[in-house]
Amino acid sequence: MGKAWTIGAICGVPLRVHPSWLVIVGLATVLFQAQYGQLLQDHQLAVAPPGLWLLGFVTVLLLFGSVLLHELGHSLMAIRHGVKVRSITLFLFGGVATIEKECRSALAALQVAAAGPAVSFALALVFFLLAGLAETAQPVAALVCQRLMILNLVLGIFNLMPGLPLDGGLIVKALVWHFSGSRRRGIQVAAAAGLALAVTAMALGLWLVLIPGVPSGLWLVVLGWFGLEAASTQLQVLRLQDQLLQLRVQQVQGRRYRILNAQLDLRTVSRQLARETTEMGPQDWLLVYEGHRWLGRFQPEALKTLPVQCWPRESVSQQVQPREEIPSIRDNAPLWQAALALEHAPESRLLVLNGAALPSGTIDRVDLVKAVCRGLGIRLPDRFLSQIQRLGGYPPGLQLGLVASTMADSEDTNSSVKTKG
Repeated sequence: MGKAWTIGAICGVPLRVHPSWLVIVGLATVLFQAQYGQLLQDHQLAVAPPGLWLLGFVTVLLLFGSVLLHELGHSLMAIRHGVKVRSITLFLFGGVATIEKECRSALAALQVAAAGPAVSFALALVFFLLAGLAETAQPVAALVCQRLMILNLVLGIFNLMPGLPLDGGLIVKALVWHFSGSRRRGIQVAAAAGLALAVTAMALGLWLVLIPGVPSGLWLVVLGWFGLEAASTQLQVLRLQDQLLQLRVQQVQGRRYRILNAQLDLRTVSRQLARETTEMGPQDWLLVYEGHRWLGRFQPEALKTLPVQCWPRESVSQQVQPREEIPSIRDNAPLWQAALALEHAPESRLLVLNGAALPSGTIDRVDLVKAVCRGLGIRLPDRFLSQIQRLGGYPPGLQLGLVASTMADSEDTNSSVKTKG
């Protein structure tokens, strides 16, 4: 969604505002002041032009206050089910609550999804009652309340449309998940419904613009495009999950390590590293062996902590990082477990161990990205892969760590990941 400003927190949830929100505030204020001008004229009520602008601006603020309460409904229900809410962001199309992970059960997900529309319908009832109370004494305030009642009804009904990313789509996903026992199946059905709704909205919007000549049809086109992108993103996540679940670590592992004799003194190691840096690359791990016995890992930083005078008397075996402290994973583990473990690995790399608990390779984020892209039929330039290696993150659209975290909550298999250090 891009850069947003954090302006505070509500119930411990950070509240953020996207710059696009300012655009919709301005446009909606113009629209509402024009509507109030016509409504007040129909009701034979006189309000000066500055008062119309004030009414329009107050209505916009109250509308977005309603959107904020809608998202807060989702957030509080998610917190109730033990799910952390990262933020609530107001933007061009309203608001969105960003949660850390999905609920563990379908019924909990259903409650979180339904909480927002429930708040909107409750607010519509409140504004209906306020309009009735103010109708005689404050007719202008009654008109504002009536407008907000209608807007909250529209907000609730619109969000209940059965397609992702709307709340109705989340409800469909939760229901399908509950009755089929498959969260994945729920996402497939809800995303497909979201695609159908998005295409329908875009087609209807274009028809309104081109045939009857209704300019507001452009909003339907924009909303449809937004929904199309969101539903497509959900389907892309499913494809990524397929790759992370089907592939095993041994199929994608690299070999970014070299063997070092435990009996070598540090001066010899220093000279060897100086000669071989161009061959091996400064980032390769050095695994220490004594005969056929693997002891652990030698870290070149040890040369910086010891005086040069001590190097001839100090052997590699005296400066070994125990193998129990090296972040590692079994070679038969599914790839999603490696993606999850890499999120906590200090150097964003894991040592791959075979069935005998001996090193057989290494795996990092570049290995994951290359394997997943190969499975999806995507070819990334070497320059792009080098940038991933240097920065240590994932490219846009391939946030495999986040995808793996959702899979961890839905998998029943025991993790074979061991991450320490």
